Amino acid sequence: MDRYAGPGDEAADRTRQQERHYQLLSALQSLVKELPSSFQQRLSYTTLSDLALALLDGTVFEIVQGLLEIQHLTEKSLYNQRLRLQNEHRVLRQALRQKHLEAQQNCRPHNLPVLQAAQQRELEAMDHRIREEQQAMDRKIVLELDRKVADQQSTLEKAGVAGFYVTTNPQELTLQMNLLELIRKLQQRGCQVGKAAL
Repeated sequence: MDRYAGPGDEAADRTRQQERHYQLLSALQSLVKELPSSFQQRLSYTTLSDLALALLDGTVFEIVQGLLEIQHLTEKSLYNQRLRLQNEHRVLRQALRQKHLEAQQNCRPHNLPVLQAAQQRELEAMDHRIREEQQAMDRKIVLELDRKVADQQSTLEKAGVAGFYVTTNPQELTLQMNLLELIRKLQQRGCQVGKAAL
């Protein structure tokens, strides 16, 4: 049978919420002291209070954990793609060296300088192609990581986390990374505080 939540229960819930908010805010203020002073100055009491409010029900902790897992999977996938490309390039170079060695062994001595010059041009063309493919892969990786950052910023902004919005400004990105670090540290030690307060 459901119990009617009376005015006393609502007041007790509000009191617990206020206590939890104060505990989170206090923990955030303590953690902020570990940041460089330039970032401490940018994190006002209001920002920290708003962040503590966003963290109250624990949903943001779950969102941050999910974003972190997605980021790790993405990074691992991109790393493996780059590794595969490097292995393909290594195999191509080995095959070309083998082909050149066999051609030189079957070449008449008076044609060897002409053959070596042609092989050098072929090797330089391959090296150029490999460099271009590696640069294209690196650009793809950077774009994918930039997209992932924008997705994370958007998700956290929609979740109402103070200080998060889509930006490419390096100073704002560093501030957001510091905020994420605060959330992660709170998650590591603050979740117990939250459970005890509930």
